[in-house]
Amino acid sequence: MRCYTHPACIGHEPGATHAEQPARLKAVTGALREAFPLLPWCEAPRATRGQLLRVHDDALLALVLDTQPDRAMSLDPDTVLAPGSAEAALRAAGAGVAAVDAVLSGQTRRAFCAVRPPGHHATATVAMGFCLFNNIAVAAAHACDKHGLARVAVIDFDVHHGNGTQAIFDTDPRVLYLSSHQLPLYPDTGHANERGVGNIVNAPLPPGTGGEGFRKVWRERLLPVLESFRPQLVLVSAGFDAHRLDPLAQLQLEADDYHWLTTELVASARRHAGGRLVSMLEGGYDLTALAQSSVAHVTALLDD
Repeated sequence: MRCYTHPACIGHEPGATHAEQPARLKAVTGALREAFPLLPWCEAPRATRGQLLRVHDDALLALVLDTQPDRAMSLDPDTVLAPGSAEAALRAAGAGVAAVDAVLSGQTRRAFCAVRPPGHHATATVAMGFCLFNNIAVAAAHACDKHGLARVAVIDFDVHHGNGTQAIFDTDPRVLYLSSHQLPLYPDTGHANERGVGNIVNAPLPPGTGGEGFRKVWRERLLPVLESFRPQLVLVSAGFDAHRLDPLAQLQLEADDYHWLTTELVASARRHAGGRLVSMLEGGYDLTALAQSSVAHVTALLDD
C-alpha cells in the first residue's frame, strides 16, 4: 500500500469562500499520517501532456497550463484557475498515473492518491465542478493504452455524479463506470437510463438516503456488475461528500459505510485483478467527516 500526494496540491487557491479549500487535503493527509504512521508516502510526478491528451483536448490543456493567471479567475461559477492551479492539476493527474504504474508493475498492490483539485466532473473539453483535469480518467486511459488492459473498472461513490468520467468513456467498452450519487443534484446527470455502450451503470439515490439504502444499491445492483466484468484493475473516485455532515448534499452516510464498500471493492480486486486497486480523492467538504472517512477507506485498503 502506498499514498501519493504533493505539496503543490495545497497551492491551488480558489478563494477564501470556496468549498474546495486547501484545508481539505491537509485534513486528509494529517489524519492518515496520524492513523498510519508507517504508511509510505510518495511524491506525485507531473502528468505529461501526452498522458493528459489521452482524455482531454489540447484546448483544455492550453487553458489550464498556459493561461498563467496572476490572480484567481473564474472559469465558471464553481471552477477557478489560480496561479498555483496548473501545477496542482499536473500533480493530481500525475499521482494517478504513477499509482497505476506502481500497481501494475507489482511494486505495490494498492494506492491512495491524496490530491486536489478533484477531477471527475472535467470532460474532454471543459473544466467544471471544481475540476480542471479528470484525474481518474487519465489514470484509466493510461492503464488501457500504456499497459494494454482490456477491463478497467472505475467505481465512483462521490455524492455528485462523475459526468466527465462517464462522458469520456461512454463509447469505450474497456472501461466500466459504476456510480452511486444523489439525484437531483449537480450536475444533473447520472440517470439510470444512461448506459453508454453497456459499460455505464448509474444508481441515483434520493436525498435523505442513508447507509442502508447505499449498501443495498451497491450489493444488489452495482457490485454484481463489477463481478461480471472481472476487472483487471479497479480504480476508485473516492468522494466522501455523501457523509451526513457534508454541507453540499443531503445523503446520510457514515464513515463505516465507506469502509464497508471499500472492503467489497478490495475483495473484488483480489478475485479478479490480483488485488490491484488505485483510489483517488474526489469530494468531501466537511473536514471532520473527510478525515474520518479517509481513514475508514484506507483502513479497508490496507486489509490483507
